[in-house]
Amino acid sequence: MTDFHGVFPYLVSPIDSGGVIRTDVLGRLCDDLIKSGVHGLTPLGSTGEFAYLNAAQRETVVKVTIEATQGRVPVVAGVASTATADAVAQAKACQKAGADGILAILEAYFPLKDAQIESYFSAIADAVDIPVVIYTNPQFQRADLTLDVIARLAKHPRIRYIKDASTNTGRLLSIMNRCGDDIQVFSASAHIPAAVMLIGGVGWMAGPACIVPRQSVELYNLCQAGCWDDALKLQRKLWRVNEAFARFNLAACIKAGLAIQGYEVGDPVPPQAALTAEERQAVEAVLREIG
Repeated sequence: MTDFHGVFPYLVSPIDSGGVIRTDVLGRLCDDLIKSGVHGLTPLGSTGEFAYLNAAQRETVVKVTIEATQGRVPVVAGVASTATADAVAQAKACQKAGADGILAILEAYFPLKDAQIESYFSAIADAVDIPVVIYTNPQFQRADLTLDVIARLAKHPRIRYIKDASTNTGRLLSIMNRCGDDIQVFSASAHIPAAVMLIGGVGWMAGPACIVPRQSVELYNLCQAGCWDDALKLQRKLWRVNEAFARFNLAACIKAGLAIQGYEVGDPVPPQAALTAEERQAVEAVLREIG
């Protein structure tokens, strides 16, 4: 199976006011990110507004990303649903389209018990022959993954990675200690990537890497080389992007940053709102400072 490591930007989903995916913009963004040195691409993560797109739009985003990538880096496609059967169908479709991995996300309306949560992720992994990244974000998800569930899922031969956006770095260390080599940890924007890589993380899956890809790759390379003083100096600088990401709507922040950089990605899908002029200026100031 493909090994995932390094910087995986969570791609935005460029879309016009009529709901049409701007395939040319998405293709250009993918190409530019790859040329900046990123190690993989993730369509339909949180920054990709998966919860706001219909099935046809999601399918288009995944297809265009795979076509634009042309096998140069792995594509880990987001799969999210409240229903297991729908998630399984999405995962199979992504693999058939050429995705190299699945980012499995559980949406929930009614509360779920651990066994039900575990069965959802297991069913997705059972349905495909490519690596699965399980995702947990207790800030947005009604159903979180406990350490016990993560440890059991880590025994599945295709569940090989986790992206934990809990903001609790100690939890990441607990996952590593509990699961050992059974599962690898990716940092989220809720964590300090350099700190996660210091304790054994394999990379960073996050939206901010869309607008600072070159610097994000440089941070990863410094961590890999053990140049921690230089890594932390760069991390302190890059943390301004994470702060903006946490302060504003996720998609709106990154879409504004990309628009400033010349990508016509459009506004977030309603009822989300674009950044105000003042908020946009704040993002622009961060990008100007980082360079």
